[in-house]
Amino acid sequence: MRKLLSGLLMLLLLTPSVLAVHAAESDALDLSADSAVLLEQSTGTVLYEKDAHTRRAPASVTKVMTLLLITEAVERGAIALTDTVTASDAAAGMGGSQIWLEAGETMTVDEMIKCIAVVSANDCAVAMAEKLAGSESAFVQKMNARAAELGMTDTHFVNCTGLTDDPEHYTSAWDVALMSRELLTHDWIQDYTTIWMDEVRGGEFKLSNTNRLVRSFDGATGLKTGFTQEAMYCLAASAERDGIAFVAAVLHAPSSDQRFADAAALLNYGFSAYTLWTAEANVALPPVRVKLGQRESVQPVCEKGTVLLDKDGGAVDYEILLPDSIEAPVQAGDPLGTLRLTNSGGTAAEIRLLAAEDAARLTLWQVWGKLLKGL
Repeated sequence: MRKLLSGLLMLLLLTPSVLAVHAAESDALDLSADSAVLLEQSTGTVLYEKDAHTRRAPASVTKVMTLLLITEAVERGAIALTDTVTASDAAAGMGGSQIWLEAGETMTVDEMIKCIAVVSANDCAVAMAEKLAGSESAFVQKMNARAAELGMTDTHFVNCTGLTDDPEHYTSAWDVALMSRELLTHDWIQDYTTIWMDEVRGGEFKLSNTNRLVRSFDGATGLKTGFTQEAMYCLAASAERDGIAFVAAVLHAPSSDQRFADAAALLNYGFSAYTLWTAEANVALPPVRVKLGQRESVQPVCEKGTVLLDKDGGAVDYEILLPDSIEAPVQAGDPLGTLRLTNSGGTAAEIRLLAAEDAARLTLWQVWGKLLKGL
């Protein structure tokens, strides 16, 4: 069975991969930053890259990893948002962006996350690092270990803030996109990264987000700015509209205005050119008859059915490859067949079709009962 779908199939969910952008599209973006990446959030598909693997100083974009470790600690129960954190002399002595913690001052984890996400507070980042690992250096080891787990091969951290430039503290636009995507899998972090203005210390200290896209870009969900003399202007930006989300990583832009313009251009390109399509919503899968089963059929479902389509592209066929019947017993998750997606270049994707439910085998007495009923 074949049906015609509109839209060029670009990428399936099975594994993240790179989609090459035509030179004309790349030139049309006209980015000022030296390195940039656009990534579709749910699939991990890289849709655009510019000098994506060059190692560069990340400045406070470093704190994406800091926030990731904090959110993961909250979710596994190591800390709670209501826990208090006491600022050490080291935390209180940080420079750069900060809320001027005093040694011995306490704040909740909730307030600390807010200050890191909204105003890039270095003092709060160090205080949280010490809370979670005992020292900033021990926390940095965890940062590097997590980076390795995420496949961030162009990254090495020496601190949790990015405040000071160090030749051993580096990442790439590609890796920034990877860790930003991972952070955004924890939906509740957007409660902090989308704050435009807020306050702490009972209203005595006002917060204003360093990421102006939070206020000006439709659907913005975050994420983190950065600047040092070596790193220049950096930004991890994210946005979601109509069920599709993108992450834009911009490193070494010549000005603050240009980093925001570059990120907005990347995000707008994503929203204008791509849409998510799910096999579950667009393909009617027929049930498969079960021989000698306690149920007459089982319903196949897609193992991973989300694919990325270019809405302005050409035609794609899909073919459902399922047997007419299968013999019991069947367990939920058993493979039944394949959904094959093809375009002008041939097979573009194959998605396994699995049984959605169990179908136990008829007992001998049940078989005899069916025979007698038939007679």
